[in-house]
Amino acid sequence: MLQNRVAIVTGSGGGLGRQHALYLASQGARVVVNDLTEAAARAVADEIVAGGGEAIAAAGSVTDADAVQAMVDAARAQWGRIDILVNNAGILRDKSFAKMTMDDFRLVVDVHLMGAAICSKAVWEIMRQQNYGRIVMTTSSSGLYGNFGQANYGAAKLALVGLMQTLAIEGERYGIRVNALAPTAATQMTNGVLSDESLTALDPGLVSPGLLALVQEDAPTRAILCAGGGHFARANITLTKGVRIGSEKAGQGLIAAWDRASDRSDEVVPAYGFQQAEQELASAGAVGPVMARA
Repeated sequence: MLQNRVAIVTGSGGGLGRQHALYLASQGARVVVNDLTEAAARAVADEIVAGGGEAIAAAGSVTDADAVQAMVDAARAQWGRIDILVNNAGILRDKSFAKMTMDDFRLVVDVHLMGAAICSKAVWEIMRQQNYGRIVMTTSSSGLYGNFGQANYGAAKLALVGLMQTLAIEGERYGIRVNALAPTAATQMTNGVLSDESLTALDPGLVSPGLLALVQEDAPTRAILCAGGGHFARANITLTKGVRIGSEKAGQGLIAAWDRASDRSDEVVPAYGFQQAEQELASAGAVGPVMARA
């Protein structure tokens, strides 16, 4: 389904990224294998070529804009276009928030969030000009729902969902579809976190097929796909119908109406951020658009 499509997979010298690269290659994609070291990236690229696929290696950190640009330039020089970007590169610096240093907080946010933003920016204009692009952010249940000891990681991973939501809206008219993958897999990053039995069941190779739905020609956009152990589910950020209380003693009124405000029976998945404001204005009896959108 991906014959002759050109895909960049960051952090693909091992673990889940390696499985992503191998899987996309198995579906016909030409793959740029990125990793911090040339040796790791080259080993996976050689593995793809040995299996009859096409791949090149690109060493460098996703936080290094010059290295990322060089990777993009190499892909275009080799194949003339870039169709798919899988932002997979990441690190962990787990500690309780009380013991976590701000340096470790910044480092994790820099690699996950800024790295994905730098890579996405590097391919954005290319995808706009060719009126086609598929970008996948790697989020996590730690960002969607929280996890002890991962304040830095969780913050970065939910921030990637926000980046995905906005890029999907901005890219829609140019044929760019942007989604997020929340994987659960046995990798170097999860060793020591999950039991041995769980690690066996959560083979990274069982996650990568989820990419096909997110990067194929008829891919959705703004989807959050949760994948692990061959199981796939969708996560959504929703908005309840809510209740209008007004301004007089609104604090006390909200406390009294908390259950009604939290009622999920008529919740929606907003198509854009200002849908919240539109709902609030409609509740107040106001009409018309909230604001013009560029």
